[in-house]
Amino acid sequence: MTSLTEILEYNFLSLGGYNLNLLKVIIVIIIYFIIRLLLWISLKVINRFFKKKDLDSGRQYAVTQFVKYIIYTAGVLIILESLGVQLSILWAGSAALLVGVGLGLQQTFNDLISGIILLVEGSVEVGDILEIETMVGRVTKIGLRTSTVETRDDIVVVLPNSKLVTDSVINWNHNHTPTRFKINVGVSYYSDVDLVTKLIIEAVNGHAKILTSPKPQVQFADFGNSSLDFTLYFFSHEFFRIEVIKSDLRYAIFRIFKKNNIEIPFPQRDLWLRNPEAFQEANKKTH
Repeated sequence: MTSLTEILEYNFLSLGGYNLNLLKVIIVIIIYFIIRLLLWISLKVINRFFKKKDLDSGRQYAVTQFVKYIIYTAGVLIILESLGVQLSILWAGSAALLVGVGLGLQQTFNDLISGIILLVEGSVEVGDILEIETMVGRVTKIGLRTSTVETRDDIVVVLPNSKLVTDSVINWNHNHTPTRFKINVGVSYYSDVDLVTKLIIEAVNGHAKILTSPKPQVQFADFGNSSLDFTLYFFSHEFFRIEVIKSDLRYAIFRIFKKNNIEIPFPQRDLWLRNPEAFQEANKKTH
């Protein structure tokens, strides 16, 4: 009669010198559930720790992802070892292949290392508002190789992590003080500059997203080619939708200028003719 041990150790798959039996499969299943249990316990501990310390969700997400990567990587190695795969022989046999692959995937490895740096260092976290070159967006996900950023136009952009580590990136969430923004305004040379300054300040007052301290300021910026140029400076904690606030202010400034007969000029050009008589004579002949 066949014993349980014989059933468990029966090799139902033989490939070269490698044998797979039911016992190894059961061990792999047990290891898998142990890994899942360990991951569940680790995430519970992390969540309690962050709630107790009242830390931000972005850092919690980064630490959670890093712990997942470590546990899953360790789990895969343990499973391979339990299946009888000699990892030392595997690494030695594939060393030359790994060198060639490494050269071809150099940028990918760079992105992977950058992802680990982001997750550990926390310089960029989920929910942060970034300005990269001319793009402004909110970080929605940080992966091991790439990160996802959602722009002001609700466009999802996938960025390699190396770009967030090596390039110049403005992280608005690192600003613990309000940020100053500006709007340029031009008026006619016939305008009363003191009245213009007063009206611009009136247009700003009352906007819910503009701070009253520090106070908004108006500066006489320059004598333009066709206008007197003013600059409105104001402070706000709103970074992501600042263009909406600027649009509101332009609407308000235009309305209050129109109400008070303040002209916003546009560029004009005068045409000077050296010989107008010849031009008039040629015009008569064509008509």
